[in-house]
Amino acid sequence: MRKLLASLAITMGAVGTAHAQTDLQADADAAAGRELAQTCAACHGQQGISAVGTFPNLAGQQMSYLAKQIMDIRDGNRVVPQMAGLVDDYSDQDAWDVAAHFAGQEANLGQTSDEDAELLARGEELYRAGDMSKGIPACSACHTPTGVGIGSAVYPALSGQHAEYTVSTLQDFASGERANSPNNIMGDIASKMSDQDMEAVANYVLGLN
Repeated sequence: MRKLLASLAITMGAVGTAHAQTDLQADADAAAGRELAQTCAACHGQQGISAVGTFPNLAGQQMSYLAKQIMDIRDGNRVVPQMAGLVDDYSDQDAWDVAAHFAGQEANLGQTSDEDAELLARGEELYRAGDMSKGIPACSACHTPTGVGIGSAVYPALSGQHAEYTVSTLQDFASGERANSPNNIMGDIASKMSDQDMEAVANYVLGLN
């Protein structure tokens, strides 16, 4: 009986948290988020499109994903040295407000070079079909064929993202340095990818739109 009650309590707690997050998302104020996001511009650009490949584009990103990343960084569940102290004082609502601001910006339209057709072909193969011989599923299953992501599942948009940032993110997941994806699914996937696989898919999604 105690185990049953404990299980019910955990379930009810998860449901309560989900409802609370839904309320915060519904109340997200993009205008308030724009004010808070002024400090983000130095690295991520005024409109959420970074001029430097090591910093991710935030414009057009799924709101749920951005809010989660901000709160994970704040709570120490994701370590980003460049953001040390920047969101420590954020409330959950602040995170959702900033996420709403960037989600409402027009996403970056990236372009890839045709010089390395073989690399892009490998990237398209991985993105659309995966590689069953390595146990790598298709990226499109979670991130959609056009790379816009799935907000209800907290799967991020990848379209137009800097290739350099995507590669470093995959490397962090593969090494275990980052482990904040749902059920660490990205850690499992990235650990099966070679450096060339990472470079290929990163260059492919840059031009995906």
